[in-house]
Amino acid sequence: MKITKLLVANRGEIAVRIFRTCRRLGIATVAVYSDADRAAKHVREADEAVHIGAAPAAESYLRIEAILAAAKQTGANAIHPGYGFLSENAAFAEAVIAAGLVWVGPPPAAIRSMGPKDEAKRIAEEAGVPVLPGYRGEAQDARTLTKEAEKIGYPLLIKAVAGGGGRGIRQVSKAADLEAELISAVREAEASFGDGRVMLEKLVERPRHIEVQVFGDQHGNAVHLFERDCSLQRRRQKVIEEAPAPGMPADVRAAMTDAAVKLARAVGYQGAGTVEFIVDGSKPLAKETFWFLEMNTRLQVEHPVTEMITGQDLVEWQLIVASGGKIPLKQKDIKLKGHAFEARICAEDPAENFRPGAGLILEFGLLEEPDGETVRWDTGFETGDRVPSNYDSMIAKLIVYGETREAALETLTDALAHTQLCGVPSNAGFLRRCAGSMVFTSGLHHVNWIGEHIDTLATVPDAHRNASLRAVATLLLEDEDDYTPWAINDGFRLNAPPRRRVLLAADGEAALIDADGPDADEAPFPLITDLSPRRFAVTSGGDTFLVTVPEFSADAEAALGGNAVKAPMPGKVLSVTAKAGAQVARGDVLAVLEAMKMEHALAAPRDGIIESIHATPGQQVSEGELLVALVEE
Repeated sequence: MKITKLLVANRGEIAVRIFRTCRRLGIATVAVYSDADRAAKHVREADEAVHIGAAPAAESYLRIEAILAAAKQTGANAIHPGYGFLSENAAFAEAVIAAGLVWVGPPPAAIRSMGPKDEAKRIAEEAGVPVLPGYRGEAQDARTLTKEAEKIGYPLLIKAVAGGGGRGIRQVSKAADLEAELISAVREAEASFGDGRVMLEKLVERPRHIEVQVFGDQHGNAVHLFERDCSLQRRRQKVIEEAPAPGMPADVRAAMTDAAVKLARAVGYQGAGTVEFIVDGSKPLAKETFWFLEMNTRLQVEHPVTEMITGQDLVEWQLIVASGGKIPLKQKDIKLKGHAFEARICAEDPAENFRPGAGLILEFGLLEEPDGETVRWDTGFETGDRVPSNYDSMIAKLIVYGETREAALETLTDALAHTQLCGVPSNAGFLRRCAGSMVFTSGLHHVNWIGEHIDTLATVPDAHRNASLRAVATLLLEDEDDYTPWAINDGFRLNAPPRRRVLLAADGEAALIDADGPDADEAPFPLITDLSPRRFAVTSGGDTFLVTVPEFSADAEAALGGNAVKAPMPGKVLSVTAKAGAQVARGDVLAVLEAMKMEHALAAPRDGIIESIHATPGQQVSEGELLVALVEE
């Protein structure tokens, strides 16, 4: 069936990216949205948009019946699930097909066979794909698991059979720890997936994560589009991806891609899929150092790097295959050229344990307009949009291309240095520190590397903050239209060098800034955006600061800490530790809020006395709502 109108059952940057291909192909588009996304970019980009429910995903983007109703209402004859949400839900795929619509994804049977990790590995073994030693049996009693663990040897991993997103995984270093870790893994698996079954697997202590992009069609054809390295991760979540994998020998690439295509054929795969391998990073890449990990039966977040090195549009391929067409190219005609990186831009604060943030985006974008060839900017948000607290914190992807890995990496670090995100937290500076590290530039990083160096990578350098403040101070002093004697700011001092100082606050911390101080060599040139006469977004090395000029009024008091502890985003109050009349110090935790699938500790902004409590455990609060009030001692 020819696709004439496509509904994207997703949101954010992936919906916007799919719409882009549809516009080029002349396919009409339909967006769906929740209460939180009424004014979202993906809604603005679509030809039509349908409201499908409340802000929580379970009440909107996960409602199969609401999505099918939206397709019927708009006359859409195809549905693309994007990634996440319902993209790997076989029941959703079956419902779409039963409704007479084109399902832009693999057959439901393929989704089901690759879903449970134990079943996927059994199929991989039968297809001749290398699999790590482990236990994937039905018996789940402690005695059986203990015996199997002894056979495998320590260290090992416990993995939830129905796992995903790093949940239900525990590392066990010695036999004495097995029982406690099993209980913890099973509990998390049951809570996350409703399935507490686990399997055991030999641990690769210095793992790399390399995956192969595969494509199949309804005519029995299956090809690969080379590999991607996704080894730079934090808490098993990918951070920066690249294609091809650094240090990949031709014979190992041939063996790995052949194994991936074998697996795709074994399950009758159609559409875009990714076969993931775990690699022993303690040794040079070889045919004996990689093993099947899992298969993702959908388009991956990192698919743009494959598009950059092959010159192909994978969404277009998906639409062709879903319509009954053949894969556009034969294997011999798919060529690899150059190198590409993708950095995931998230509204999160690495220095606060990657706490996600929600709110109004005051400024967002790159220093230079992306050309789409060497720099590509896939984003679901723009300046003036509001980041909701209900979904994943990733809001954009920065993709770069170069003829060599070195050239692409230089473009990446330069672009990240001037990626400005103000109003919500940003991980751009963290990404730049990762990309600029000697380990990453040498291609020697592994899955655990960020965790081993998190303190250095997550800490914002003082040089970046100081450079941003000094840049604003200099700008203010040079921007003088009034030349009366009282307005001269030349820093003249009798019998001393000139000194010009300005009171500024960066993200609420006020200080007198010496505009004539020396510039730090390690601080990239700041990018300044004038938000208002007294507010500036300043980015140095990817770290963005909201720099304000406080007046000696409530503004100055707020810059120095303020008396209010407010909800930074909508959420549920889990606990309140503050007591009226108690003395507290700056940084003391006063309440804990649950939002964006994480717990957030809310601390005292300064030393003082608790004047009043305005929240109770279990209470739902909105962004900016007062929770605790302080007074001076």
